[in-house]
Amino acid sequence: MSLRSVRSVFVPVVARWRAASPYALDVAVAAIVLFAVSLQWMFPDEGDDPLSLGGWLLGAATAVPLVWRRRAPWASGWAASAATPAQALYHAPPPDVMYGGMVVLYTMAALARPWQRRLMLTGWIVGVVSTMQHQADKEPFEYAFHLMGIVCAYALGMLARVQRAYTTELEDRARRLEGQRTADTARARAEERARIARDMHDILAHAVSLMVVQAEAGPVVVRKDPERAEATFDTIAETGRDAMAQLRRILGVLKEERPDGGVTGRMPQPSVAALPLLVSQVGNSTGLHTELRTTGEPCPLSSDTEIAAYRVVQEALTNTVKHARASRAVVELDWTEDGVTLTMTDDGRGPSAPVGGHGLIGIRERAAACGGSAETGSGPDGGFRVVVRLPVAADREGALG
Repeated sequence: MSLRSVRSVFVPVVARWRAASPYALDVAVAAIVLFAVSLQWMFPDEGDDPLSLGGWLLGAATAVPLVWRRRAPWASGWAASAATPAQALYHAPPPDVMYGGMVVLYTMAALARPWQRRLMLTGWIVGVVSTMQHQADKEPFEYAFHLMGIVCAYALGMLARVQRAYTTELEDRARRLEGQRTADTARARAEERARIARDMHDILAHAVSLMVVQAEAGPVVVRKDPERAEATFDTIAETGRDAMAQLRRILGVLKEERPDGGVTGRMPQPSVAALPLLVSQVGNSTGLHTELRTTGEPCPLSSDTEIAAYRVVQEALTNTVKHARASRAVVELDWTEDGVTLTMTDDGRGPSAPVGGHGLIGIRERAAACGGSAETGSGPDGGFRVVVRLPVAADREGALG
């Protein structure tokens, strides 16, 4: 039978044994040491002093305390250690190999406190040397043999201690990493929910506001200008369809189909390039005089900053339509090397208008998520003004840390 097959059989048995009872292995170790001590009783060496009953009992005293070696390593260690020199003092020859002593030193090195294991090692070294002095016909190699056994047992215990500490550290690190990963996942989910909520709020608020304005004007237009009323209802329908398309795009449901029936991926998200269409759509749908002004040379923005710029303008215009009672709204894009500044100004009622709720909060959250900032307040000539600064891609990373 190969070593691998023996290990495959033996290791699972020991693992199940230790799992069933934490101290089952300690009982087995004590029994093995007792058996090793009894060999000298059962099969005495020719020419040596026979092991007396008292000597066997003292030898058994080195094995029995090992049952408690993990529950009380200090007390059981000294109890087992006292029996070995007692055999020499009472002329009951100790075993050729100090089985119990090596188990004691291993256990102390692996489990005891630093001062306890050092004191135990020193005591055994002194005890072995002193015991050897009382033996007749001792050989010099016997000193080296017993001392090497003590040192090796102690070194194996220290190795087990280091390995256990290393394993514990790895387990603690794995638990910390798992906890951190769980927290990161929860935070990412919360941020994604907040992002989806902001997008849905912006889309629905904008679309519903335009539809309400058109619907309120519908009865008047029907009586005075039927052709214009038809165009108004077409605008309401188009606004609703556009809102549904954007909602499907957010949820990843709507796909662009190729001519051969395949899928090319999700439809593109709105960006700064779509702002002229947005501004003109609001003006045509509500009768609000809108204007878009652009200064500077456009610079590249990250995809989420592009979306944020579009949504910020959309939300600001929605607030103007819903709350400001304004007749004019101006959107300004000021491009610099560091990014873009979006300024939305109207000539409405100003900050006293009820523009609270989630709109302005969403504008600030979008700007902060991109590493930018947002300010709101009165315009230079009255009305209401929203100023949002969004950085370019490189500056965005620095702003977000």
